Amino acid sequence: MFSKLFGGRKAEAPEESDLSEQPREPEAEPVKSNFFDRMKQAVTRTRESLSTRLEGVLALTRTVDESALEDLESALLTSDLGLPTTTAILDQLRDRARRKDIEGGAELRELLKEEIRTILEAPRQPVVQAASPPRVIFLVGVNGTGKTTTSGKLAAWYRAENKSVLLCAADTFRAAAIEQLEIWASRSDVQMIKTKQGGDPAAVLYDAIEAAKARKTDVLVVDTAGRLHTKTGLMDELDKMRRTAKRLIPDAPHEVLLVMDATTGQNGLQQARLFTEASGVTGIVLTKLDGTAKGGIAVAIARELNLPVRYVGVGEKINDLLEFDPKSFTDSLLG
Repeated sequence: MFSKLFGGRKAEAPEESDLSEQPREPEAEPVKSNFFDRMKQAVTRTRESLSTRLEGVLALTRTVDESALEDLESALLTSDLGLPTTTAILDQLRDRARRKDIEGGAELRELLKEEIRTILEAPRQPVVQAASPPRVIFLVGVNGTGKTTTSGKLAAWYRAENKSVLLCAADTFRAAAIEQLEIWASRSDVQMIKTKQGGDPAAVLYDAIEAAKARKTDVLVVDTAGRLHTKTGLMDELDKMRRTAKRLIPDAPHEVLLVMDATTGQNGLQQARLFTEASGVTGIVLTKLDGTAKGGIAVAIARELNLPVRYVGVGEKINDLLEFDPKSFTDSLLG
């Protein structure tokens, strides 16, 4: 094997032009009571965009009628919930209105929150735990979504949970991906298994799993190469990595997280749908949530892909990765 253990020293900054989120020095983890405030700040742009359009509807003092629901439909569509998800929500609200009048904007707001929270919670399942260490997590997705950055942030997240972590640099195709992950390994104070650029990803994964098993490392985070579902060779390579993991640990990988860029909104949803069919995705990491008014895409993902949003990226710092919570997200979005 050509792979080797990396840790301790800091790597030179990569020159890759798409490294929009450069790792910074770690800061103290926020206390859990601050979680809601961080989520609320992350969805500020979406909330402001949505509230501007909802104001007229939710300020109603009379019984909500069909005209009000049509206005609500327009507001939800502009927040990138998408037509199928918006239609499903409106159908439920119309059904409720037929059975019992919706008395004004306050009740409508609560019913809307209930519908969105129900959609977000529907695909959630207990997280699969490893029978014995390590727990193997693949991060997959197309280039430019923040996949390598998320790998580093996820390592830091587990470190904050008092877990031992090893990073695997299995993106051997993209220039500077290995160097970028080295920076995150140094910042997160975790070790990393790597190989030379252009090396065999399955081989470096093999070495990483063997190292993690020998050290009884709790979590192995694997940064895979960015790929499109249409790139047969790369999808075959990912399948080879899955087989390698399973040969060494029968129930691995325990999670396959698809990293999606929230700013692409509905434009990224069809690509994600096709990608998940080919790669056994178990959950979504939604990055750059703080930089978009299209945060409603989280709801569309849950309903249309039938996948849970597991984490959200809410900034550029090392601790700007939050475990997704449907209630906090919904309350932050709608107040």
